[in-house]
Amino acid sequence: MSDLTSRASGRATEKIWLASYPASVPADIPPLAHASLGAMFEHSCNKFADRLAFSSMGRGMTFRELEAQSRKIGAWLQAKGLVKGDRVAVMTPNILQNPVIVYGILRAGLIVVNVNPLYTPRELEHQLKDSGSKAIFVLENFAHTVEQVLSRTPVKHVVVATMGDMLGLKGHIVNFVVRKVKKLVPAWSISSHHAFNKVLAEGARHTLKPVATGPSDVAFLQYTGGTTGVSKGATLTHANLLSNAAQIEVWLDAIFQNKKRPEVLTFICALPLYHIFALTVNSLMGLATGGHNILIANPRDIPAFVKELSQHKAHVFPGLNTLFNALMNNPDFKSLDFSSMLLVLGGGMAVQRPVAERWREMTGCGITEGYGLSETSPVATVNRLDATEFSGMIGLPLPSTDIEIRDEDGQTLPIGEVGEICIRGPQVMAGYWERPEETAKVMTADGFFRSGDMGYMDERGYVKIVDRKKDMILVSGFNVYPNEVEEVAAMHPGVLECAAIGVPDAHSGEAVKLFVVKKDPNLTEADVKAHCAENLTNYKRPRFIEFRDSLPKSNVGKILRKDLRG
Repeated sequence: MSDLTSRASGRATEKIWLASYPASVPADIPPLAHASLGAMFEHSCNKFADRLAFSSMGRGMTFRELEAQSRKIGAWLQAKGLVKGDRVAVMTPNILQNPVIVYGILRAGLIVVNVNPLYTPRELEHQLKDSGSKAIFVLENFAHTVEQVLSRTPVKHVVVATMGDMLGLKGHIVNFVVRKVKKLVPAWSISSHHAFNKVLAEGARHTLKPVATGPSDVAFLQYTGGTTGVSKGATLTHANLLSNAAQIEVWLDAIFQNKKRPEVLTFICALPLYHIFALTVNSLMGLATGGHNILIANPRDIPAFVKELSQHKAHVFPGLNTLFNALMNNPDFKSLDFSSMLLVLGGGMAVQRPVAERWREMTGCGITEGYGLSETSPVATVNRLDATEFSGMIGLPLPSTDIEIRDEDGQTLPIGEVGEICIRGPQVMAGYWERPEETAKVMTADGFFRSGDMGYMDERGYVKIVDRKKDMILVSGFNVYPNEVEEVAAMHPGVLECAAIGVPDAHSGEAVKLFVVKKDPNLTEADVKAHCAENLTNYKRPRFIEFRDSLPKSNVGKILRKDLRG
């Protein structure tokens, strides 16, 4: 890769950030060692066979077990007639079944469609239809959602897992508690479904046939919102994800210039594996390095999470500002020993300075802030891991990554001037799934992805986000697009018109506020919230409702959200 970035603007910009790199970090990553994620997976499972790969609820799974179980999933899918390029949806929290399913799908030459288990029927139906998924793996707790939309989707095979499926004898107790004591499994009935453990047994009777999968083949459809409010699948190739894992790995290696590398890196996996942050930084990095991921199925249960943390000498902990804050407000957290921790990585949303400073005071570790998007697999920039102060910046471009700050006309701006953060590198998606028009809106002719985030680069090459170009709202690291919230709210017969904006929130960074003009004078805040709860997953729902007689509009009648934001 050239030492000069794009010449699209008529002049070249030096990669000034390279001078700020740690001495051990190269300007570019080496050529990829594997042609596909499946090949990397099989290599790691062979190399690290007897190490633990994942643990959940006290049950560990070695790389050897992970290889054997995922092979059964892949063989079963092939036996059902799925062929290279077919899409398979995965709708589970952080349980052992997740990596078994995901790597089984990839090894069969298929494409993983990650699904948030908390999606409403409306959201799930859109994603299954848009992706053309032919099969879905779902935890029984969420099977009732699948049942409601199944007949309107292309899904032919439904595999239902239980929480205890891979926990041995303990699994029976776990299932009893989940179903009967906590009553976390709403009633469902899907006549043609397959039980997860039966699928494993059936898959063991078949042979996983090798599929020629290359770097440019699609590995994941990672759904994200858009300016239109329609959720789109970011098409991530095997090369995209292998490259991002390699970029993170060479950055991580800088830590070990001054510290001894542990024989086995232990990762805390509290972020959901269906989210691109955990998928790459936890699951793929764990595989690439022979690391051990501790899966946290419900990080909202802070007391249980703190207890789990106390049982491990962890080294890498990716998280969100909200999670770090919640942990520090638990009385038992301050007694934890963080002496083994090498990297606490904050992403998904801005890390607030008071949270970062309090975290360092309580744990002795800094929070290293990084930045990325679903469209960049996800990491694009990250701060130096040896930094001793919290900078409030999102860091330096990773190796093999170019960042330019551009204006509305696509011209590169001088150092220090605010414009749109544009990213080019091997981790940038191939485009949006079957949406060439949407892809064209965000990809430049010279290969840069227009992030929609506004920021600047300083003279050292560090990038700072100052605002978002889009009206996107960021709730606990999840994108919420006002158009989608407004579309759902407008479906209520009592709503004449509405507009959604983000407002600051101490817990989640931002929260959704909805302004409503009534059609029905008897419409209440409770009515609107109940309607939104039926159609939007929790983080997208308006936290605040304000009724108005009218909304500010432009000369052509477009509602002006910027005026509502004041």
